[in-house]
Amino acid sequence: MAYYTLAFTYFVCTLTIGAVASSPTRDQVLSIEPKSDEEIQVIKKIYNQYKAVLWQPSSIDAIGINKEIHLYINATNIEEVKTQLCTGNITHSTMIGDVQQLIQMQKNTNQVFQPRGFAAYYEQYHTLQEIYLWMSQITSAYPPYIEKILIGPSAEKRLIYVLKIFKGVDQPKGALWIDCGIHAREWISPAFCQWLVQHLIDTEDKMITDILNSFEIYVLPVWNVDGYDYTWTTNRFWRKNLAKHKMGQCVGTDLNRNWDAGWGGHGASNNPCSETYGGQYPESEPEVKAVAAFIRQRSNHIKCYISIHSYSQMILFPYSYKISRSKDHNELKQLAKKAAAALRSVYGTRYTYGNSARTIYLSSGCSDDWAYDLGIKYSFTFELRDTGKYGFLLPPYLIKPTCIEAGIALREILHHTIQDI
Repeated sequence: MAYYTLAFTYFVCTLTIGAVASSPTRDQVLSIEPKSDEEIQVIKKIYNQYKAVLWQPSSIDAIGINKEIHLYINATNIEEVKTQLCTGNITHSTMIGDVQQLIQMQKNTNQVFQPRGFAAYYEQYHTLQEIYLWMSQITSAYPPYIEKILIGPSAEKRLIYVLKIFKGVDQPKGALWIDCGIHAREWISPAFCQWLVQHLIDTEDKMITDILNSFEIYVLPVWNVDGYDYTWTTNRFWRKNLAKHKMGQCVGTDLNRNWDAGWGGHGASNNPCSETYGGQYPESEPEVKAVAAFIRQRSNHIKCYISIHSYSQMILFPYSYKISRSKDHNELKQLAKKAAAALRSVYGTRYTYGNSARTIYLSSGCSDDWAYDLGIKYSFTFELRDTGKYGFLLPPYLIKPTCIEAGIALREILHHTIQDI
C-alpha cells in the first residue's frame, strides 16, 4: 500500500511539473500540508531560498504539522519549488494557478461614487486616492450625519481619517469603533468599511437606526494608508506599513503587532525583515500612535471595538497574546457564536469563532487585545472571506455578499453591546 501511495504521488508530481514546464509561466499560490517536522524544515527552506510570500499563517514560526499553508511563489521559481515538494513527498496542490489574472480583475475599477443608494461603486475595489475622494464626497453628501476627522499622519505623512456617523439630536450615550485596512494586502477590508458607511446612512433597519440615534459610530476606512497605496502601485501582497528602520535595508512594521498587549511575545518578530515585525517598542509607529491616542481620549465613551481583516472566515476575540481566557470569555464566545449564526443565515457561509490564541495561534501586540485591556469589553476581530480559494485576491463579484453577511454579524454584536449599557 505504501509503495502504491508513493508511486501515485510520483505520477501526479510528474504530471504537474510537466504541465508547468509546457505551459506559460504564471505566479502561483500553493496549498501545502506538512506531515512531519522534517517536511516543515523543507518548507521553511523553500520560503527563505525563493523569497516566497506566506499568505497563511502570517508567520513562518506558526507553521505546524497537518496545518494548511498558503505560499505565494514567483513564476520563475514554480517548477523548482514543486520539484522539491514532490521529491520530499510533501502534500501540496495549486490553490491559485494565475495570480496576475486575479490581480487585474481586482484592479478593474471604473465606477464613480453615487451618494444615493448602493451603486456598483461598492462592488469594486478602490485606490487610496479614490477612497480619499469618496470620504470627502460622502461627508459633503450627508453633512448632518457624517463628520471626517483627521487623526494623524502615517510614516510617509499620508493622512489618516476617521468618519464619525451619528443621527441623533441628543448627546450620544456612547460610541462604537470599526477599523479596516490595518494590513495592506487585505483589500476586502477597506471595501467593507466603505460599504458599511453607506449602509449605515441608507438602511431602514430599525435596530440600526435606533443605534445611530443614540450612539456614534467611528469608522476608519483605511488605517495602513502607506501600505495600501503600495499594494496598488508596487507590491500587491505587502502587509506592513512603510516605516524606515535605522541601519537596515528592510522596511515596514506589522501594525497589528505594535500594540502594548503582550508586545514582543509569541507571534511577533524582532527582525525588521519579518512580516510580523513588532517595531522597536509599543506604539512606535505613527499609525498605531494616532489610533491609540484617539481611542484613549474616548476610552469611557467607546463601548465596542471591531477590527476587520481577511482572510479565514472567523470571528475572534481576546486573547491573542496568551492562552488563558479573559474574564468575559463566556459572554464573548456566546456573542461570537450568535454573530456567526446570523452571518450563516444569509448565504450559508460558515465562520468559525473563538478566542484568537486557541482558534488560530498565539500572536502578541494586537489591537483587539489592547482595546479589551483598556476596558472595551466587546472587542472582536473579523476575518472576512474566504478560506483560501482566492485568499487576498477575492474577486469583485464577491464583495457585495461578503459585506452583506458580515454586516449582519456586526449588527448582532452592536445590538448586544448597547443592550448591555
